[in-house]
Amino acid sequence: MDSGLAALLGAAVGSATTLGAAIVNTRAQARSQHAQWSRQHRRDAYARYLSALHDRDLAMDAVLDALRSDEPDLPDIDEKTGRFVTLAREVHRACEVVILEGPSSLAEVAERVADASSDLSQIMRRMVENAHAGNTTHKAEDSALAAERERTLYQAVKEFRLAARGVIGATD
Repeated sequence: MDSGLAALLGAAVGSATTLGAAIVNTRAQARSQHAQWSRQHRRDAYARYLSALHDRDLAMDAVLDALRSDEPDLPDIDEKTGRFVTLAREVHRACEVVILEGPSSLAEVAERVADASSDLSQIMRRMVENAHAGNTTHKAEDSALAAERERTLYQAVKEFRLAARGVIGATD
C-alpha cells in the first residue's frame, strides 16, 4: 500500500471517529437537556399543585373559623364556602397535571391527599348545612373531627412534598 493511500485511509478513519464521537456527545447532551427540562416541568407542576392546595386550605380554614362562632354569619359562610369550592376546583386541575407528569408512585400520594381533602370537606359541608339549619347538636363533635381530619390532610400533603422532592431529585 503506498503512503498516499495509507494517509487517505487514516484521514477517513479519523474523520469517521470524530464524527461518531460528535454524534454520541450530541445525543448525550440532548438526553441530559431533556432530563433537565422534564425535572423542571415536573417541579413547576408540583409547585403549582402545592400552591393551589395552600390557597384552598386557607379558604377552608376561613370557613371553619366562621363556623366556630356561636351565631355564625350565614351569608359570610356562604361566600367563604363559594371561594373554597372555586379553589378546590383549581386543586383538582393542578392535581391532574401532577398525575399526567409524574410517576404512578406520586399519583398514589396525590390520591391520598385528595382522599384526606374529601374527608375534611365532607365534615365542613355538614357543618355548613347544620349552621343553616340552626342545628348545634353535633357542633363540638364535628369541630373535633374537622381538627383531626386537618391533621390527616397535613400529613398527606407533607408526604406528597417528600415524594415530589424524590421524583425531581431535590436534595437538602
